[in-house]
Order: sequence, then structure tokens, then C-alpha cells
Amino acid sequence: MRVMDIVLITTVIASLFLIIGAAEPLSVRLRLPYTVILAALGILIGSGAIFFLRTNLTDALNPVAEAILALPIRSNVFLYVFLPTLLFQATLGMNLRRMLDDWVPIIVLAVVAVIVATLSVGYALSWATSLPLAACLLIGAIVSTTDPSAVVSIFRSISAPRRLSRIIEGESLLNDAAAIALFGLFMSFVMVGVPNPQLGGALAQFPFLIIGGALTGWLAARIAASIMALFSSHELALISVSVALPYLAYIGAEQIVGASGVIAVVAAGITLNLAGPGRFPPQSWVNLREVWDLLAHWAGALIFILAALLIPRLLEGVELSDFILIGVVVIAAVAARALMLYGLLPLLSLLRVSPVVERPYRTAILWGGLRGAVTLALALAVTESILVPAEVKRLVGILATGFTLFTLLVQGSTLRLVIKWLGLDRLSPIDQAMSRQVVAVALQTVRENVARTTDEYALTRDVVRTEAKRFGSRLDEAVNNAEGSDDILDRDRVTLGLIALAGFERDMILQKVRERTISARMAEQTLLDADRLIEGARVGGRSGYQRAARQSVAYGRALRSAVALHARFGLSSPLVRMTADRFERLLSQRLILRDLDVFIDGRIRRIHGRRIAAMLRNLLSRRIEMVETGLDGLRLQYPGYAEELERRFIRRTTLRLEEREYVSMREDGLIGEEVFTTLMQDLTKRRAAAEGRPSLDITLKRLELVRQFPLFADLDDKAVRQLDRALKFRYVSPDDIIVGKGNPTKNVFFIASGAVKLQSAGQTWWLGRGEMFGQVSILMKNARRAQAHAIAPTTLLVLDIGRFRALLNKSAALQNAVRESGEKRGIDPEVLLGDVKRTA
Repeated sequence: MRVMDIVLITTVIASLFLIIGAAEPLSVRLRLPYTVILAALGILIGSGAIFFLRTNLTDALNPVAEAILALPIRSNVFLYVFLPTLLFQATLGMNLRRMLDDWVPIIVLAVVAVIVATLSVGYALSWATSLPLAACLLIGAIVSTTDPSAVVSIFRSISAPRRLSRIIEGESLLNDAAAIALFGLFMSFVMVGVPNPQLGGALAQFPFLIIGGALTGWLAARIAASIMALFSSHELALISVSVALPYLAYIGAEQIVGASGVIAVVAAGITLNLAGPGRFPPQSWVNLREVWDLLAHWAGALIFILAALLIPRLLEGVELSDFILIGVVVIAAVAARALMLYGLLPLLSLLRVSPVVERPYRTAILWGGLRGAVTLALALAVTESILVPAEVKRLVGILATGFTLFTLLVQGSTLRLVIKWLGLDRLSPIDQAMSRQVVAVALQTVRENVARTTDEYALTRDVVRTEAKRFGSRLDEAVNNAEGSDDILDRDRVTLGLIALAGFERDMILQKVRERTISARMAEQTLLDADRLIEGARVGGRSGYQRAARQSVAYGRALRSAVALHARFGLSSPLVRMTADRFERLLSQRLILRDLDVFIDGRIRRIHGRRIAAMLRNLLSRRIEMVETGLDGLRLQYPGYAEELERRFIRRTTLRLEEREYVSMREDGLIGEEVFTTLMQDLTKRRAAAEGRPSLDITLKRLELVRQFPLFADLDDKAVRQLDRALKFRYVSPDDIIVGKGNPTKNVFFIASGAVKLQSAGQTWWLGRGEMFGQVSILMKNARRAQAHAIAPTTLLVLDIGRFRALLNKSAALQNAVRESGEKRGIDPEVLLGDVKRTA
């Protein structure tokens, strides 16, 4: 390549970045989607280059036009260079733990929607044209995938519910893989000179494409994460490895394994997203995410502009009849998407595997199903193949390009009008009333701060008086508007207050992570809890918030499975890790919750009033009580471990304060850069040592727990050891049924931590730590059996009937406890104890 060619191509590429920079403010000014502006600019540039080459108006611009048209725009450039960047950044930016909660609707929409759209477009075209069915289905697969960036930007612009946004974002991300897989299947049937594959064998390849791609991406990400962990103190090296990961995963899956490269990139991004926050320094992880946001912005913009440059060439040779076929594709694709939105989504909501999607949102999704660069890249791959018949290539290029233009120029340009017509750009009456109150409170706070500033700086009184008068009129107007907002129900105020409180809690978690007060590993868990609180309050109000709060301290399925593995097979490592995580998670929650009172008193009380603030403070107190109950149970089981974690927290805090002092001294010029670097290197070493979590030995603490139990205080060492071997642990979440009414009672339960509600014969008792239940049903054979369920996270010690009777004969303390329990229920203690041997 000549030097002048390199100069021209470099100039063209640099000019494209200028266009990318100008497109975003232009889209805001014209109130059009960013992708529509990029596509329009790309079409203008491509059309202009062809125009100048084919006319004699000027020859001076011919080299520039040739350089534009000579850009190496091939389908492989889109699929191997730009697509991995977009997919990888999308997975890094997702809240994957929340998205996993909705994996059923995401997978169904991502796979079923693509299949339905492919079949709908394919059979509609086969009816309208003479093309073979395989070629029609190929076109259907090409146009079936929506553009992720366009879909996500739509939902951000209309402030859609978070769960709905996650589902649509996950669907738009994964449907690329389904569409590309179907594209490869039908492409093999269309190519001439290639043995036609068997449909059954081709379909049987699908599981391998998915599983092989997922395993390839997971393995690549695990290797990359290990390498990045070695480079954790070198941020630029860590980020550089992350840049290589998606490309190597994509190429390895496609070229070596023969699986789906898209799935490999998504799996690699998911794996790194889950592992990264706990393995890399917090600031390095934040900077890595920022680098990927920039790379994805450039890649998304370039892929749209470069794809749009191809549109004039792909539409060459278009005929009048082709416009009818484009209309067929548009109608079939829109009808397939409408079937998903108005048929499948309501069905999933009815089955409670998907959130209820309001009709206006479904209409916005329907009209917002923009196609983009992936559709054009797949169409380009067909037109580049020498094995595809010429008529098929011509129609694929025209129909895919025409449909993409329709979605971008017609749907994209009218999308804001549709959103406005649906009323999705307007606040609800409650939000409008709340905004008026927020403005009034904010202006009052501003007035107080300005008054202090005036006194501090001794400003001119006339100037202050003039500005105060003008500001006062605005404040009076805001107060009058706020006074007209008394129609907000207390229930709605509580909901809005809880959403604000959970949002502030999330901000506090992020601040503690930046300060390294809590670990990044725990930050991920606590942020997940905060997101659930926000969504629970938004959907279910106070009850939804309380349900999410109980879930944050409950024993989950994973922990219960770990308990079962430890009890049945002696596998203790999962239980050790999860119990230590639970310890640290509860300590982190307690640390955050202690700071929320200030927010309630300072902000929420001024907006919602004293009564609402008191209600929220009461809900917060219940949450703190649940966390303390969980911590008390763990402290009782594993004494001393909480203190070790608290010492670790203090060491982290002292290191953070020490770092702050060094930074302040450097900024004040008290120490030079060399001294500062030396001090920070020493601090980094001590911080790495302080980050290590103390080990938890679950096998040595059972005996101490039994010894500390009040009911076993009078047993000798031998009896305590025998009892330790006989007792079984059981962890119970709130509202779990421990003993069902009418079920035979085979055990006696001792409450190590937590609380239990006992109901029998129309009476109710609340039992706490150190008490027992089940003994009445065992000792009185004709007694009505009670129902017991946990009202807090509870740890129980379980003893069978035979061992309980033997223990009762030995322990005076246990006999006294049985006697007291009988008296509480109006049962003669002597009848309860019966033939039990009395212990002096």
C-alpha cells in the first residue's frame, strides 16, 4: 500500500471519529435516537462517495471517495472485530445476579422470539416469491435479531422498570447468538456445490454450539482472571488482558472448537463479571469497566457508520417489486414480535415466571424493535459468498437492508412520538406531587446555605437583598405547589420513602467499597440486596420491602445444600465458605444500616413529614433486629469469629485513614513524590495482608455451643460430649414450617438462635433463644400437636425422642424447663414428667 493511501485511510478513519463525536449532541438537538443519526450520516457519506466517483463535477474529491469505498468493510470485520466488543461490554455492565432471577423469560424470549420471527418471515416470503424455502428462512434469520444498543437506550429514555429492562436487555443480547446459529444452519442449505446437510443432524448441532461456546468462554475467562490476578498491582496490564479475552474466546470457539463465538463471549463476560469484583482491586475494576464503556461506545458507533456506508451499494439494482417484498418482511416481522409481546409475555406473566408488562410498555417494545449492524453484517456475509446464487444474494442484500432502513428511519424517527402518545414520557400523579415537594425542600435547603455563605463572606447587603427577593418568590411558588400535594396517600409516601432509603443504602455501599471498608466480594452481595429492596418497594410497597429484607438475612438454598452436604457426606468446605460469607455479609449490612437513620431524619422527614419518617425508622429498626438476630446465632455457634472479622474491619479502616493522611501530605507539599510512592508501596503490602479473611473452623465450635446452652448447664463433660454427638443442627428461614399441625412429633427442638411461633389449641406462644418445643407432644401421648414456624432466621438443635428421655432423666435443669413449659400451657407438671426419674 502506498504512503498516500495510508494517509487517506487514516484521515478517513479520524474523520469518522469526528462524526461520532458530533452525532451524540446532534441526536439530542434533533430528538432522534443516536443510532438513527449514525445510520443517516453513514448513508449520506456512502452515497456521496459513489456520487462523486460517478460524476464529473470534481475530480479533487475522487481520492477521498475511493478511500471511503476502499475501507476494508467485510462481514468478518463486523463479526470478529466489533461484535465481541459490544457483547463483552454489555455483559460486564449487567447486574448478572439479578438477571439470573429472570433467566426463564430471558431465554424464552431470546430463543423463541428469534425462531418465531424466522419462521414468520420465511414462510411469508416463500408465499410471495419463487425463492426456495431455505433462502426465505435464511432472510428470516438475518432480520430476526434486534439491536441491543438501540433497545437498551429506548428503555433508559422512558425510565422503564428495572426488571423489565433487564429482561429485554438480556433478550436482545442473547438473540444474536440464536440468530447467528439459525443463519449458519440455513446458509448451508442455500450454498451451491456444498452437500446439503440433514436437518436432524443440523438441529442436533445446536446443543453443541451452545454448550461448547459456553464452556470455551468460561475456560478462557478463568484463565484470563488468573493471569489478571497476578497483575493486580499493575492496572494497565490487567486491563490489557481483559481486552484480549473476548477476541480469543470468540476466535477459539469459532475456529478451534466449532461452537458459537457469540455464546463464548457472553459466557466469558459473565464469568469475569462474577469473579472480577472479588479478585481485583476495586479501583482497577472500576477503571476496567470505564475503559470497556469507551471501547463499546466507539465500536457501536463505528459498526453503525460502516454498515450504513454499505447501504447504497447493497440497494443497487433494486426493483419496484422489491419494495413489495420489503413490505412483506416488515409485516411478518412486526406480526411475529407482536405475537411474542401480546401472546407469550402475558402467558409468562400468568405463569409467574415474568413480570407483568404493561400494555404501553409492550407497544413501545414493539415499535422499538430496531435492527442494526448485526443484520447488515449477516446480509453482507451472504452477498460476499461465491457459493450463493446471484438472485438469492441480490434479494438478501435488498430485503435485509430495506428492512433495517425501515426500522431505523421510520420506527426510530417516530419512536419519541409513540412514547409521547403512550404517555410514557410523563410522570405519574404521585411522582408529580412528589417532585413539587422535593423542589420545595431543596430550595429551602439552598436558602439556608446561601444565608450562611452571605454571613461568612460579608457580601454587600443590597445585592443580597435583591437576590433574596427574587429567590424568595420562586421559593414561595414552590411551597404553594407543594402544599397542593396533600392528596398523596401515606401508603404511597411510605413506598417512595422506602425506595429513596434503599437507593441511599446502595450509595452508602458503593462509598464503603471505595473506602475499602467492606470488601468488593461482600459489596456484590450487599448491592444485590439493595437492588432487591428497591425493586421490592417499587412493586410491593412496604410488604415488598419487608419481604426483600427478610430474604437478605434468610438461609438460602445454597447454604441449605451446603449444610446437607456437610451432614451427610462430611464435605465441610462449601459450608465453611458460605458461613464465613454470611458472617461478613451480616456485619457489612449492620455497618450500613447504622448510617441510615441520618438520611431518614435529614431528608425523608423534610419531604414526607415526621409520621412517615417514624414509620420508616420502625421498619429500619426491624431490619437491624433481624441482622442482629442472625449475627447472635452465628456468634453463639462460632464464638470469637465475629470478633476476628471486626478486627479485620478496624485494620482496614486504619489503613484507609493512613492512606488519606499520606495523600493529604503530598497535596500540601509536605512530602515529595518519591517518599509518597515508598509509603504507598508499604501500605499496599500491609493492605494485602489485612485483606485475608480469618479461617472458620466449624468442627470445633459445636461442643462450645452445647456447653453454652442454658438447659445443659448442669451436665458433666462426658454427658455434654455424648449430647454433642447426638444433637443435629437445623437452619430455618423466616416463615418456614418446623412442625406441622397433625404431623407426628419425633424430635425435641432447642432454639440456639432466632425465634419461633408456636400455636396449639387456639393459643399462641413466642419462643426465643434457650427455649425448647416439641417436648409436650412427646411426653403427653394424647396431647394435641402444635404447629411451629420460624419468625426469624433460626438455628435449632434437634434431639430424637429416645435421647431426649434419657437426657431428661439426667438433667434437673431440663426437668425444670419442662415443668415451666407445662405451667405456661396449664398442664400439670407431674403429668408431663410422669415416670421420669427425678434428679436432685
